[in-house]
Amino acid sequence: MRRHGKPCAFFSFAGFWRIRQAMTNFLKMHGLGNDFIIFDWRDGGPATVSEAAARALADRRTGIGCDQILVIRPSDRADIRMDILNHDGSPSGACGNGTRCVADLVMKSGMGPGTDRPLTIETDGADLRAWRAGADISVDMGPVATGWADVPLAHAADTLAVPLGIDGLGDAVCHSLGNPHAVVFVDDAEAVDLPRLGPLAETSPLFPDRVNLSVVSRMDDGSFRMRVWERGVGITMACGSGACAVGVAVARRGLAGDANRIVMDGGAVTIDWDRETTHVTMTGPVAYVCEGSLSAGLAGLLEAGDVRP
Repeated sequence: MRRHGKPCAFFSFAGFWRIRQAMTNFLKMHGLGNDFIIFDWRDGGPATVSEAAARALADRRTGIGCDQILVIRPSDRADIRMDILNHDGSPSGACGNGTRCVADLVMKSGMGPGTDRPLTIETDGADLRAWRAGADISVDMGPVATGWADVPLAHAADTLAVPLGIDGLGDAVCHSLGNPHAVVFVDDAEAVDLPRLGPLAETSPLFPDRVNLSVVSRMDDGSFRMRVWERGVGITMACGSGACAVGVAVARRGLAGDANRIVMDGGAVTIDWDRETTHVTMTGPVAYVCEGSLSAGLAGLLEAGDVRP
């Protein structure tokens, strides 16, 4: 290429189109119905995804449709980095189901570490490890922070029994897995008016960073039934970090042991909490939906950001 008649050594049309094609390719996956648009930008892509672009992509009528958007990038300290964007374009520090999906994708592509060690994944919330567990994927979601300032809450409180001040919701068990969670135990999770109560909890002044709300009841077989309202998303069929939060809440309250089966709208995962290290491991399935390339209109929203090599 020439600029004003002089060679331009720093620009390559071939490199530009390679990056652009990789930028507009996407994969759709889900973990128990919690669905994701995944971009693999390890070879280059926009430095950021704007809230407008995220909302357009996530729209189920005029976009591709998803609960969250996941971007795979190179990492200086792990095998990969994963950026997480909610349906409304806000960032998230953790996504358990999404981590399982991305881990399976990278390991299947042959670009992971192989079978000799777990795949390491850098996120805003923590550095995670993932490995195969038969047909499923296990993810060490890192340590659980149980202090009131870690959640965070707006004021000091016993995180085993936090009064929410919301009619219809009792005291919550609160902790953080890179994002804030409130778990409320009820007689019947199916009977809770989650569309009404979820937004009230998410936007409560008690939670400066907003919160993910899970309502939970014990099932006859000893499993725990969970329904979830995710901040920035709403009701979803499954929430991996939320299931981890529920498993830890069950153990912290002494309602069962440290390994529990958590049943969500989309299916079940196994949650195992290590009290000594406070790390929590989630094991469950993933599924592939489709792959494709963005339309010119949607691609244009991404291209509004700077493309980095």
